[in-house]
Amino acid sequence: MLTLMFLVKSLHIVFVVSWFSGLFYLPRIFVNLAAVPADSTAERERLLGMARRLLRFMSILALLAIAFGLWLWWGFGITGSWLYVKIVLVLALIAYHLSCDVLLDGFVRNRNRRSERWFRIYNEVPLLLLLMIVILVVLKPF
Repeated sequence: MLTLMFLVKSLHIVFVVSWFSGLFYLPRIFVNLAAVPADSTAERERLLGMARRLLRFMSILALLAIAFGLWLWWGFGITGSWLYVKIVLVLALIAYHLSCDVLLDGFVRNRNRRSERWFRIYNEVPLLLLLMIVILVVLKPF
């Protein structure tokens, strides 16, 4: 039973790390899309293709990370007040992920109204959430 828990925990960590790599990279693509000159159609289409494929792939990774996290919570009875704070932060992460989909749709429809600088700041949100989540999981302060 303990071996299964370690396997599930390991898979959860692997999929979380993979999901975060997408959450870090997709907004960087948005920075580049926001900076593309209007006459550079080929570059814009290349970046849009990259962003679409990445979003699709990282959505699968997110679902797997969440599924293994739920398995740890419900299947092995991991509890604590810290866990409820982590769940709120994960919900914020899911909202961020979904906002990436909305922003990508804005680029696809050529309706982006945000600056390159805004996307550079937006890109830092998952890092802040990751820091808070890791601190909670490691320290379990309450």
